[in-house]
Amino acid sequence: MTENPAAALSRRSALISGTATAAGLLIGSGSAAAAPEPDATGAALPGFVSVPADDVDSVRVPAGYVAHVLAPWGQPLRTTGPAWREDGGNTAAEQARQIGTHHSGLAFHPLGRGPRGSRHGMLVIGHEYADGALLHPDGGADLTTSAVDKALAAVGVSFVEVRRRGDVWQVVDSPRNTRVTGATPVAFAGPVTAGHPRLGTGSAPLGVLGSSATGNTPWGTYLVAEENFHAVFGTDDTAWHPTETQLRYGLSAVGHGHRWHRADPRFDLAVSGNEPNRFGWVVEIDPLDPRSAPVKHTALGRFSHSGATVTQADGRAVVYSGDGQDGGHVYKFVAARPWGAGRAAGRGPLDEGTLYVARFHDDGAGEWLPLVHGRGPLTGRLGWTDQADVLLRARQAADALGATPLDRPQQIAVDPRDGGLYCALANSTGHAPCASPASARPGAVRPRRSNPYGHIIRWREDGGDAAAGRFRWEVFVLAGDPAYDDAVQLDSGGMFASPKGLSFDAGGRLWIRTGASGHVQNRQECGHDRLGNNALLVADPGTRTIRRFLTGPRGAEITGVALTPDRRTLFVNVQHPGERSAAWGTPTPRNPRAVSNWPDHAPEGRPRSATVAVSRSDGGVIGAF
Repeated sequence: MTENPAAALSRRSALISGTATAAGLLIGSGSAAAAPEPDATGAALPGFVSVPADDVDSVRVPAGYVAHVLAPWGQPLRTTGPAWREDGGNTAAEQARQIGTHHSGLAFHPLGRGPRGSRHGMLVIGHEYADGALLHPDGGADLTTSAVDKALAAVGVSFVEVRRRGDVWQVVDSPRNTRVTGATPVAFAGPVTAGHPRLGTGSAPLGVLGSSATGNTPWGTYLVAEENFHAVFGTDDTAWHPTETQLRYGLSAVGHGHRWHRADPRFDLAVSGNEPNRFGWVVEIDPLDPRSAPVKHTALGRFSHSGATVTQADGRAVVYSGDGQDGGHVYKFVAARPWGAGRAAGRGPLDEGTLYVARFHDDGAGEWLPLVHGRGPLTGRLGWTDQADVLLRARQAADALGATPLDRPQQIAVDPRDGGLYCALANSTGHAPCASPASARPGAVRPRRSNPYGHIIRWREDGGDAAAGRFRWEVFVLAGDPAYDDAVQLDSGGMFASPKGLSFDAGGRLWIRTGASGHVQNRQECGHDRLGNNALLVADPGTRTIRRFLTGPRGAEITGVALTPDRRTLFVNVQHPGERSAAWGTPTPRNPRAVSNWPDHAPEGRPRSATVAVSRSDGGVIGAF
């Protein structure tokens, strides 16, 4: 773990150039998948030819693989449900009975044992936010109450039963198919209860906002991370001024331009100042009982959770999460008792425990700092009321403890073979948005003063114990284009920018999803012109070999992924194709297809987020080395 990443990368054999082209929408060229080839050390490389970086408006997969669209935004949950309208004219009530938009986190829950469970299951799909320019026929110009209601109905989570029939996955017309939205009643558990005055007492708490990554628990439920919830709040009241906490959580009068506050006082900061405190939590949902109230677990802290990755320490649940803002921190929660015994005694496994935040030292050491009221600076004398206050203001508590700020920490993955942990750091503007050099701060966990590309770090807990108080860390890979940054050790078949999603499969392969913004995607700005559309890549953690497995349509991010237990189907979420892009333009009511028309390519349609099901033509294991 102490080896220099550049040294390890320089020893690997050169990867294939990635010039082979996958032909057609969603379809590889149809030739056999490339056989695994050994590198100089004898390790097996990924068994496919890298998809080239490009800017075409389609999803591309390697030769020997096929893919098809499944569960796009607007598809009715039941055959008797409201049909998708290409003009965006579905009502809020109709949208609540359809699959949501802006697909993000993704999980597959098998329905059946053995081979049956790999052909039949539940997809749990998070819907991060709604873009008014694509959601409404008028592009969101007339922000009425019904328009806000539709946006609330479009976000949250979709539960969709799917079955493989022959070689194609289909949505099953099932009573299990349902939705959690931004208006669904929710419950609170842990130190911050629903009756807490800082959560507001005038109305029952509603909704899941900013649904980012999902994490599966050992007891069969799923955790949904609430990220970027602050974006939908604002006010037109010129007398309003943010508190120190509101300012630290990114709340402002203009928000991110959604303007929901003009139609719904729930989102007006001058009227409902405590409403934002109901969001920014990790939410537990049962995929087999989605009509039960989602539970927000306050012991895990309130911040912009970009994920919720679960592992165990002596039977206790351990949950890792990044705070997805620029300068955000990495946290872990360690439960107070083994989850099996707790559930048997009627206790929630995540109701009690300790939340920690990470401090990274330049010598490769790291430590976990407890966010516990009464310890260190988190005392009543310094303005901290109780443990609920610490958790409600977890971001400020982490600041007070001296936690290390990072370059937009995103999802965290655990290597199933050795327990190593990996965290995607998306990017950071730093002091100058496109400044080079990469190695301005060698040895630091933020090695670039300006980091438009991002990087991935990894660490190992002392003794392999997820509950340990110390760890050793290193940079796993610097993202970017070596033509613009000679510290980048990636070739054309594996270079990428803005890693956001990470997950391991059972074979120890690390899957990397990217989310470069429309401001830089496909442009020379900050050296992104050769990186193409956002992509899904696969890495060998041992050799640090990385190959590009899939590329998305214009304007899209590649977000959640999930594998069936037999690893022969890979589900991939494609989020917000067709959103505003500096390279391609801005969608308008007259032309919502200005940037993308994926996946329908209908002459009067509009782009739609969707899940894609990918498999090998020969029925083999996905991405096998």
